[in-house]
This record gives sequence, structure tokens and C-alpha cells, in this order.
Amino acid sequence: MNSEARAPHLGARASRPPKGWHSRGYLPHCDRPGVIQSITFRLHDALPPDVTDRWKQELGWLDTLPADDSRAVELRIRIARYEDAGHGQCWLAREDVGHLVEDALLYFDAERYRLIAWCVMPNHVHVLIETFAGYPLGDVIHAWKSFTAKVANKLLGRAGDFWMADYYDRFIRDEDHLAAAIAYIENNPVKAGLVHRAEDWRFSSAAARKDAGGTPALPGL
Repeated sequence: MNSEARAPHLGARASRPPKGWHSRGYLPHCDRPGVIQSITFRLHDALPPDVTDRWKQELGWLDTLPADDSRAVELRIRIARYEDAGHGQCWLAREDVGHLVEDALLYFDAERYRLIAWCVMPNHVHVLIETFAGYPLGDVIHAWKSFTAKVANKLLGRAGDFWMADYYDRFIRDEDHLAAAIAYIENNPVKAGLVHRAEDWRFSSAAARKDAGGTPALPGL
């Protein structure tokens, strides 16, 4: 593991109760222990706000739309396409920065959450975790982003925002949804045209599984 990711200040200790459904003023979030969550967070320049604002206007967006509404689905499709096109500086494609972020995700696996699948793309990160009691989802993500932003900026010789302020999360409904989420996350580099096989993308659970010499069964809910 990268020595930078061993720093003792990687996140706060368990202390706060879960928040349930809540919002930080941007996106709605679900914080509940024992729930499997699919999470996406992005570099600060990966998806300009004016782009999503324009799409929302075109789609007749409402903040109260359910996740399976056709407009919500279309917005997610457009966002995924835009991200996969490689907009922004794409700092996560650098070997040292990609390692840093992956190591941070792995650091508290089985202690603060169960890490099920992940993929560090050039300008965004997909993670699938099961949350544990005592470690609110927002605190876990804040720890990842705060620590990696500080170290990455040092590696890059820069200052200022590294990650976009908010994140997207969606809880997993059932076994089929779980399998689909894992497949989506691990095949993102293939879909984006970066590699031919999921396991060839270095910073991912698919590559880690290949390195471990096996293909374990999908985890159950």
C-alpha cells in the first residue's frame, strides 16, 4: 500500500448516528448502516455545472424525480458519457495519483465499510460499499476526498479544489441490482475505450481480483 495512504489522519473516528435521507444543498443522499451503496465522485473540472444545468433545463428536471424516472435515467446517461469522454485535467490517470486514491479506498475496508467494487477512472471514481454502523457515508467519503486532495495536490505541485464538492450515491435494491452495479463499475474503462478487458484497468476491483488469482462469487446482500 502507498505509504501516503497510511497516514493516521485518514478520516474521523466513529461518533455520529446515521442521517437517513438528507441533503447538503446539492444532491439527496441516503445514510443508513447495512445498506450497499453505489457512489460516484468526480474531479472538480470533470463536469462543469453549466453543462448539467443545461441538460436539466432540456429534460424538464425536478429535484423530486424518482431515480427510475425517464428524465433521471437520461440525465445519468448523459453524465456518464460526458465523464467517459475524458473532460478536464484527468489527474487520476497518473500512476501516482491513481494509486493514492485506490489505496485510500482500500485502507479502511472491513473496518469502517465493506468495499465490494471500485474503479478509479481518469476524472471520476466509482465505489460500491456496504456501510457500517458508526461510520456515516458522508464522513467516509469526506475522509477519502479530503486526504487524497491534500496529497494529490502536493504530488501535482498545485493548490485549490481537487474534487467536486458533492457526490452521487444510490442504494442497491436486490441481488440483480448488485450484480448490475458491479458489472457497470468494473466495465466502465472498457465502455470508455480505455482497455479491452475490465481486468486490464489497473485501479479497479477487476484488476485486484485478477491479481489475487481468482474470481470470487458476487457478495450477497
